[in-house]
Amino acid sequence: MDIKDQLASAPDAERIRSSRLVDGVATIVADASGFGEGERNALERRLKAAARELPEVREVRVALTATKTGPRLIAVGSGKGGVGKSTLATNLAVALARMGKRVGIIDADIYGPSQPRLLGTSEKPEARNKQLIPVEAHGIRLLSVGQLVSEGHALAWRGPMASGALTQLVEGDWADRELVIVDLPPGTGDVQLSLIQKARPAGAVVVSTPQDLSLIDATRAIDLFRKTSVPIVGLIENMAGYQCPHCGRESDPFGSGGAEAAAAELGIAFLGRLPLSVSLREASDAGQPPAAGDGPAGRAFAELAAKLLAALETQAA
Repeated sequence: MDIKDQLASAPDAERIRSSRLVDGVATIVADASGFGEGERNALERRLKAAARELPEVREVRVALTATKTGPRLIAVGSGKGGVGKSTLATNLAVALARMGKRVGIIDADIYGPSQPRLLGTSEKPEARNKQLIPVEAHGIRLLSVGQLVSEGHALAWRGPMASGALTQLVEGDWADRELVIVDLPPGTGDVQLSLIQKARPAGAVVVSTPQDLSLIDATRAIDLFRKTSVPIVGLIENMAGYQCPHCGRESDPFGSGGAEAAAAELGIAFLGRLPLSVSLREASDAGQPPAAGDGPAGRAFAELAAKLLAALETQAA
């Protein structure tokens, strides 16, 4: 017999998932998600006391369940290559870490992993109980396929193998991380769908240059996230403007303002823009993310990180 109705006025009734009474034995299954050990024990005692008040109950058994919690995954996608997505993902993660967040980054660009180079690390992750342990670099934790294969070797993997590699990265030891940035490969294929199916991201950031060709592909990425119910946190315009280091003249080789206009048209937040920068390219090649410093690029990434956090808080509310 179901006794959930009889327990409706009991303390913690909203946590009861099922309850049965058979031959005088009441069995209650309750959700203890977010509770520490002391709170779980107190919840069990309260449920047992409430059930013993019911007639015909001579014994009470309580089973507590909990939804597994973990870091919030933020996917960074672009729809196409060559827009600076990986560099942006790296520096965004470093900027978030400098703001006091416990951050990890997954290099899910299976066929073109670049995070080890961008973060200046050649350290290989260890495996413990069949789980990869992320390595630390510039205050963040990293897992990348680039750590698992020899540099310069082609990854001739079909979809299932790529999806399996992604699963290993996602299921690494991220237990102490608050946020994990996922650097997706270009496009809207197997890897993106596998990530969404196996570990639904809390949100997605889309990167585009201002030019129309890039915006067409960025729109496809946005459409994929919307069709799979992944919230779009915002759009970032990269390579927006260039200042000549010799004459100081500013120009817009990829156009200007296209991503911001597209964001307004699509009804998503515009998080900001970043210019073309020789110093950014040089620092990235050297494995020294500018976001780790206090220069103009570092301040620009800090501003983007702050807008990202504000958007996530608004989304959660």
